[in-house]
Amino acid sequence: MDYFLTYLIYVVILSVIMGISTWKLFKKMGYNPLFAFVPFYNYFIILKETEHSKWWVILSYVPIIGPIMMTAFHLFLMRHFGKKSFVQTLLTIFLPFIYLAVVNYSKDAEVEKEDDLYLTDEEKLAKKKDTFTGSITFAVVFATVIHVFVTQPFGIPTGSMERTLLVGDFLFVNKWSYGFRMPMRPVALPFLQGTISDTGQKGNPKDDPKSYVDAIKLPYTRILQLKKPQRHDIVVFNYPQDSVHTAIDRKDPYVKRCVAVAGDLMEMRAGRLFINGQPEVILGDQQLQHKYIATTGSQLDIPALYKIYGFLPVQEIQTQNGFMYDFQGLTDKTAKEIKALPQIIEMKEHIWAKDSAAVSYKVNAARDAYTKNIDTTQSIFPINKKWNQDWYGPLRIPKKGDVVILNQETLPEYQWIISEYEHHHLENKNGKIFIDGKEATQYTIQQDYYMMIGDNRDASLDARFFGFVPEENIVGSPMFTWMSVQGLFKDSGSTYQADTKIRWDRMFKATNTGELHKTSYWWVAVLILGLFFGWDFIMKFFRKKEEEEN
Repeated sequence: MDYFLTYLIYVVILSVIMGISTWKLFKKMGYNPLFAFVPFYNYFIILKETEHSKWWVILSYVPIIGPIMMTAFHLFLMRHFGKKSFVQTLLTIFLPFIYLAVVNYSKDAEVEKEDDLYLTDEEKLAKKKDTFTGSITFAVVFATVIHVFVTQPFGIPTGSMERTLLVGDFLFVNKWSYGFRMPMRPVALPFLQGTISDTGQKGNPKDDPKSYVDAIKLPYTRILQLKKPQRHDIVVFNYPQDSVHTAIDRKDPYVKRCVAVAGDLMEMRAGRLFINGQPEVILGDQQLQHKYIATTGSQLDIPALYKIYGFLPVQEIQTQNGFMYDFQGLTDKTAKEIKALPQIIEMKEHIWAKDSAAVSYKVNAARDAYTKNIDTTQSIFPINKKWNQDWYGPLRIPKKGDVVILNQETLPEYQWIISEYEHHHLENKNGKIFIDGKEATQYTIQQDYYMMIGDNRDASLDARFFGFVPEENIVGSPMFTWMSVQGLFKDSGSTYQADTKIRWDRMFKATNTGELHKTSYWWVAVLILGLFFGWDFIMKFFRKKEEEEN
């Protein structure tokens, strides 16, 4: 309810500004000047007077789409009053209500009547350009509607989901899988996630220009939620601990498997996953993978192994007596076959020692100081536990309504939930915990949380490091792979890289089915493309025939 109330306030504010900026122009068009203040109807009048499709008015205040459409409507209005020059167009786009007000309160603003019969060749050419520009604008708007409200493309740049989702897979994500999460930053550039480009310090997104206006915000809400993420679902979500973007829906997108839902008990024992005390269920499209260390007397032919097994991220290190190979993501079968190679001296699975905490540090070296701080993004969650990737938990996943005990031992587990995900002011001072200024010894969880972990677990930055994933961060689930290119993304952690090639066998296959042999829907794509281009050809044929008859 808060979302739509906030939305309504924005609509009222924009309508008042629109009215103040254009009421005289409405009067000169023959309408009651008060109509300039009426939401939707003011733009309906502009579309009617400028002879454009009136149904476009429904897009006036839609998040992300609305600012694009409003800009188009403002341009229609200004051109209706003869403001068509390049400079006037730029002023209308970048200083919309200011320039509208300048024209509105000027004495010479009059409706410009057009008669195609008396147009010069130059004016006719300009009109054709306007029509073309309008077509391009509508195409962008249509694509933005699909991108924001239906499905979004997503690429796999890392190997955390290998054997299930491969590096170089491109997916379409269904945003309605778990109910549609309404956009939270309504003024944003279409098709961009968080930043426009890497224009600042290389590799530092904090100084890159944002693709959205952070000051104009709407609260989280989800509509038509018929189900929630289930165990084994492959889920796309926004990275919870993204410190660059405060907007939840603008944080970096991640894709992992949901291994535990709210209320579950999760545990890793020697690299094996247990949920509620039971070994995990392995689906048909999922393969257990582990990290193996191999020592050899001579160099392995890694490119030849790629031809047999596909890309296997590996680090090759030359030693005094031969070579050492650090393989990530080997199945037991593949590991057994590689172990049988004549060059192999020893090969064993790498498992972290129990009770050894996986903690990383950031070293800050200055002229007169040297500090070492914990890097929480690369350290095990929570950082006060002696856990690691292979020995983890048991950890209970918070559920909405849970009442949890707060003390110095449990605070690292819940502090991000309280302060970042559920937006309370949290203080820990003098051994006491304060929430919104009041001392607290317990806290009631306000939303469900999930544990998202990659199938290639020894090469995955996942919930074991960044912790619980809030329900509000859930985007949706992958529908199908529409393109797959091996070698498109380089693996910085591998000595050898894969050859570049298109994986035709993966294209247009459903993603989130759990089946080993997935059905390909390439024929659906061909049918849609055929209908699109076929319909376009038929319509052009009949239009040409009609013009010839006239």
